[in-house]
Amino acid sequence: MEAKTQATQDNQPYPQLISGLGGWLVLIQIGLYVTMLMLIFQLMSTVNIFGDGTWELFTDKSSMIYHSMWKPLILFEIIYNVLFFAFCIFILVCFYSKKAILPRLMIIYFGLSLLVGIVDYILLMQIPFARELEDGGSIRDMIRAAVTFLIWIPYFIRSVRVKHTFIH
Repeated sequence: MEAKTQATQDNQPYPQLISGLGGWLVLIQIGLYVTMLMLIFQLMSTVNIFGDGTWELFTDKSSMIYHSMWKPLILFEIIYNVLFFAFCIFILVCFYSKKAILPRLMIIYFGLSLLVGIVDYILLMQIPFARELEDGGSIRDMIRAAVTFLIWIPYFIRSVRVKHTFIH
């Protein structure tokens, strides 16, 4: 009799199937919206460089703070911010559509955030003037991105909620 009861229990679906956009996924949603706001502000401040004479100051060879890396660094940041903003929108669409690809997109999102932070820091450190102005903020950002990566990647790989939510 006991064996029959055990077999019946194994065939039943989970009584409390954990799914939906709640739980820790609320933090992901908030983080995506905050990231988009930050990208808008960064993009606006970077674009202002072109109107206030800063671009000429950075890229004119006769300028005291000229360096050949300023132009690629600024352009890299603008292109990255625009593309990453579009990527965040795509992630949110997949998120609310509960697409099965979302866990992979989030792994790419966190990995890309870390990778771009490292590349940006390396490019920035090639410029002596920028190196002098570095106050440790870039390193803090890289550490934050690394910790975020280390926390959320395992969550998206192992979470029962993620497995049961993103199925379409």
